[in-house]
Amino acid sequence: MMKDWNRHAPIANFVRNRRKKSDLTQIELADMTGVGVRFVRELEQGKPNLMTDKINQILLFFGHTLTPTPISDETRRNLGS
Repeated sequence: MMKDWNRHAPIANFVRNRRKKSDLTQIELADMTGVGVRFVRELEQGKPNLMTDKINQILLFFGHTLTPTPISDETRRNLGS
């Protein structure tokens, strides 16, 4: 089930760390951001293909948003590997 999940993905780490620093449970964060608890859990566990609008609902709570980030030429070359 969690074969392709990445608990250490940047967004998963960011949300999990910010939630803990804010002394919030996953349930409290879900309630405060208007998303489901299951979504928060799956986001923190690095589930791929989550809906970006819901991710942004959570990131906005912490004053952030999803944005395109440039990658290095080396990273771009390694994408096909």
